[in-house]
Amino acid sequence: MASQRSTTVSRFIAAPPERIYRAFLDAEAVATWLPPGSMRGIIHAFEGREGGAFSMSLVYPDDAASQPGKTSDKTDRFEGRFARLVPDERIVWATVFDSVDKSFSGEMTVTTTLTPVDGGTDVTMVCDNVPSGIRLEDNEEGCRLTLGNLAAFVGG
Repeated sequence: MASQRSTTVSRFIAAPPERIYRAFLDAEAVATWLPPGSMRGIIHAFEGREGGAFSMSLVYPDDAASQPGKTSDKTDRFEGRFARLVPDERIVWATVFDSVDKSFSGEMTVTTTLTPVDGGTDVTMVCDNVPSGIRLEDNEEGCRLTLGNLAAFVGG
């Protein structure tokens, strides 16, 4: 039976849904806003279309005293695909972490919904089937930081 572990994080962003949606389909943009905190992103492959595949690494800073990465001491590498795209409304990523640790196995689905509101967009990110090796509180915090980065990136 699949894991029922999930998190939901929302944030108002003072930018139109179209601008936010475009930021999900551009490799350079994703490498800029997706990494939470002081991590940096490296895109290995990226096809910004429904059914398109992507591969990315999130790299911890050298001075990070946090828990080790999922792939190596300083790296979380993952692969995925754009499972569903509804222009300016919804982005669904299906992702798998590259790790020998079974507690990070399984496909996690990240559904981002863009709802237009006065002055901008309510952005909601739902992560389903969060691997057991990821604390739900850490996943929520990472999503909050990512949405903050996204807001700064799109000017909202």
